[in-house]
Formats: sequence, structure tokens, C-alpha cells
Amino acid sequence: MYITILTLFPDMMRSILETSIVGKAQKKGAVTVDYVDIRKFATDSYGSVDDRPYGGGAGMIMKVDVLHAALKSVVTDESHVILTAAGGTLFSQIKAREYADTRKHLVIICGHYEGVDARVLKYVHEEISIGEYVLTGGELPAAVITDAIVRLLPGTFTKDGVAENETYTKYTKEPPQYTRPAEYDGQSVPEVLMGGDHKKIEEWKGSQ
Repeated sequence: MYITILTLFPDMMRSILETSIVGKAQKKGAVTVDYVDIRKFATDSYGSVDDRPYGGGAGMIMKVDVLHAALKSVVTDESHVILTAAGGTLFSQIKAREYADTRKHLVIICGHYEGVDARVLKYVHEEISIGEYVLTGGELPAAVITDAIVRLLPGTFTKDGVAENETYTKYTKEPPQYTRPAEYDGQSVPEVLMGGDHKKIEEWKGSQ
């Protein structure tokens, strides 16, 4: 899979996504993540990417011509373009699985300031939100979306099935898990998990 992130802060994105599991997945070739600096497509000598809104109002709006130019530099017929927006469709494990299974190239536009010029939506397939709150920019949502997708891609984890039996996938809530020591501070690992009967273990997990 190929993920392109359009952002004003590419170095910030690299610092998040080129470490830990997502960074390892890139090194193993499970995914390619690229970063496009939106400011490079500004049309003036100041590198302006935003302007005052028509009709008045607080804050600044990201410019349609700059964002469209950035998009045109990366979009192909296989691209699926999403915009991070507080009022967008709520991101979910189901949506992460959909992207992981069906999209070859995902383009994520990191919204900023008071929003984007509404004409940008002509070039966007979906607006996506990670929750009912407002952030200062779309970089953190883009990182969350990317992380959730990459961990579902073949080759990300060394062992198969790591991402299959967890919260919002097989179970509504992931069942409790334990490791050594078997006894700690008066608390014991449930006996069923120690017995080796996989049928009973699965029944216990379902009950939890």
C-alpha cells in the first residue's frame, strides 16, 4: 500500500510515523508513506497557504489553488483522497480495514487553521474525523489513521493474526490478557488460560 500525506509539517509526521511498528513496516516494504509539503505549492514569495475568509469570520482558510496543486502532483486514477476534518465521518476499525483491504493509494490532506476552502471538496472522496473534538491541525488525525491502517497490512507483524483478535475486530472489547508471573499481589491468572484447552479459552474470551 502507498500512503501520501499532504501536510504543512512533514518533519512532524516523519517523527511519528518512521518509528516503532509503522516505521518497521515501511522498512519491510509492507507500506510506503510519503510526505508532501503543501507550502511548496504556494503561489507567492511569502509561501502563503491560507487567507482571510470571504464574508468575514475568525481565523484563516486554506487556499483551494494551493491544495489543488499539491493534490495534482500525487493523485492518480488509483488514489483515494481523504481530508481530515472535525465534522467528517467518524473513523473506525471497520473503516481502517476497508482502506487496508481495498485501497492501493490513500492520500490524506491534513486540514489546518479554521478549515479549507469548500471548493477543495470537489477533489476529495471523504472527510474523516477521529473524534468529536477540534485539534489545531490534521497531522495527529493523519498519524492515527495511518497507524490504524498499517497495522492491518500483511507483513507489518512478524506473527500472523496479531491484529485479528482485538477490540472492534473479533470482539467489541478485547478480553483481559495476562503474562508472567502467574501470581502477583494477591491476583492470579484465570485457571482456564493456564490449562491449554483452546476451546474453553475461546469460550472464556467470548464471555469477557
